[in-house]
Amino acid sequence: MKIIGIGTDIVLNNRIKKLIKNKNFLNRIYTNQEIKFAKKQKEISSFLAKRFAAKEAFAKALGTGFRKNLNFKDIEILNNKLGKPYYSINSKLKKIIFRSLKVKNLDFFLSLSDEKLYSIAFAIIQKK
Repeated sequence: MKIIGIGTDIVLNNRIKKLIKNKNFLNRIYTNQEIKFAKKQKEISSFLAKRFAAKEAFAKALGTGFRKNLNFKDIEILNNKLGKPYYSINSKLKKIIFRSLKVKNLDFFLSLSDEKLYSIAFAIIQKK
């Protein structure tokens, strides 16, 4: 197995808390599923701040940033039954990844953490 990309991002939680009051921002950055899960959380802003950081970290790990038709909503972060976050890879994202990395069989790893002021994400893209 070979690591193809690593990305990290840190976000000031208050910045996201202010931005999510704007419905346009919320709908431009987050998927319907992410918004639905966020509404069930005690700390909505830190929940969404971690996802924002995770999307940025993924774009950095991919090596493209948000260009070449990659948008924030293309990157969806869900949680498994135990609460572990993971990247949900849709068909559009698969095409973007293949176009950028020229590799099909990949694993994606994500770690999220937050404190009162900050949220952080760490992403790894690895060839199987």
